[in-house]
Amino acid sequence: MTANTADRAERTRQPRIGRAAVTGTELALAALVSYGLTTRILTSAVSSRDDQLLGGMWSVVATLFVYRESKELTIRAALSRTVATSLSFVLCLGYLLIFPFTPWGMAALIGMGAFILLMIDRSEDIVTNVITTAVVMVVAAISPQHAWTQPILRLVDTLIGVAVGIAAVLIGMRRSNRYPLGKSAPHPQKISVETTKETL
Repeated sequence: MTANTADRAERTRQPRIGRAAVTGTELALAALVSYGLTTRILTSAVSSRDDQLLGGMWSVVATLFVYRESKELTIRAALSRTVATSLSFVLCLGYLLIFPFTPWGMAALIGMGAFILLMIDRSEDIVTNVITTAVVMVVAAISPQHAWTQPILRLVDTLIGVAVGIAAVLIGMRRSNRYPLGKSAPHPQKISVETTKETL
């Protein structure tokens, strides 16, 4: 490897390290804020420590799910998460207000959710929807005395997490002009050439 090649490789590696450090830090802080905010809100709303911890975890998952490398992708992911969770909320709440948890009931709701999303041409939301439904229903089985509250709590957790995820991306973009994850920053000489072309 020549000295020029090694120098070029080092210049490429340095921006990658910087972006990786920034992204890791932003994700960590967003997760911390999401967890703290949700558990604090749930502490005043529910007495169950298990529900508070589950809510914090579910909110963090939503935050990490919507965190993407651009505002457009983040908004798209946020919409996807919200649609999938809202449908799960409607199905699970309607079921749990009438019936107790059963494996057959959970399976029926999963099938209904997939069917509805396919009918409205949102097949990309099916995985998120069925996972949410499975979690809500099993947690309802663990706490059967207030099973109907689980869909409500998980919807609240998700909305908080989605909001924190969007805020994290917008704040990060305002703080610095980031390059998409997985892509290298332009070479300094390339930037200089492009700038020269624009001024001509």
